[in-house]
Amino acid sequence: MYISEVKILITGGAGFIGSNLCEYFLGKGYKVVCLDNLATGHLRNIEHLNGNENFTFIEGDIRNYDDCKKAVDGVKYVLHQAALGSVPRSIKDPLTSNEVNVSGFLNMLQAAKEADVKRFVYAASSSTYGDSESLPKVEDKIGKPLSPYAITKYVNELYAEIFGKTYGMETVGLRYFNVFGRKQDPNGAYAAVIPKFVMQFMNHESPVINGDGNYSRDFTYIDNVIQMNELAMLSDNPQAINTVFNTAFGDRTTLNQLVTVLRDELSRFDGEIANVEIKYGPNRAGDIPHSLASIDKAKEILGYNPKYSLQAGLEEAVKWYWENLK
Repeated sequence: MYISEVKILITGGAGFIGSNLCEYFLGKGYKVVCLDNLATGHLRNIEHLNGNENFTFIEGDIRNYDDCKKAVDGVKYVLHQAALGSVPRSIKDPLTSNEVNVSGFLNMLQAAKEADVKRFVYAASSSTYGDSESLPKVEDKIGKPLSPYAITKYVNELYAEIFGKTYGMETVGLRYFNVFGRKQDPNGAYAAVIPKFVMQFMNHESPVINGDGNYSRDFTYIDNVIQMNELAMLSDNPQAINTVFNTAFGDRTTLNQLVTVLRDELSRFDGEIANVEIKYGPNRAGDIPHSLASIDKAKEILGYNPKYSLQAGLEEAVKWYWENLK
């Protein structure tokens, strides 16, 4: 089958990660269906794709099974990105997080099974490691969840495993570690830390770090995530199926280090940013103190080779934010 005949469904395709995936796979010549209810995604992320004859946008909700069935029609691969992210959001409203992340996920799995989709690749989360203190994080050693969000993402993995064992589905989970890059929304109460800090710096406002700034994360540039989705979708290694992979760069950075690099990068565009003060606030409930991924499994089984370190990714991301949002 030619690439031009292969149809991919990307749920949450108007969101940050989803829209980048839509753009990438259209560029490779695939037919792409984007399903999004626009709750956290934005039409501006995909409007430039609407003229492409291989692109179809369906405004629908994964909580609606009929929408899921419509979206998987004729689809060979599903890249499931649709979810309600954010630990704080899930703490404030666990019911909606569960409806979207668990019931919606199950709807998509079932619809994909009924449509004989070849492979179901889904966004899992590093939050699944919970209170495990071991570093680096290795896929088969997790702790207890620290938030409703973490519970929902772990349940996704359990459902995917059961659908693999019970129905013979091919599923692959990608445990994302703090993804950042172009199109990540800097606005809203639950904005991710990097775009939020970038916008504050550009407005000469002091970013506020939760805690003393020594919490660390494995920040992962969007192009590394795109690479992992493609490898997971196409791998013919039997070991790649019905398992999960850390999706990260494999290095950790403290929030203090992050904010320093951001300020330095942005100061190249506006010298006054170098003088913006950093402020500190209380720790956030449900936050994991330290996060660092082992990417050995992805390298060995999928041939993963992340091209973008934090520094290289931030250079690209900061340039994009400056050109598009300043």
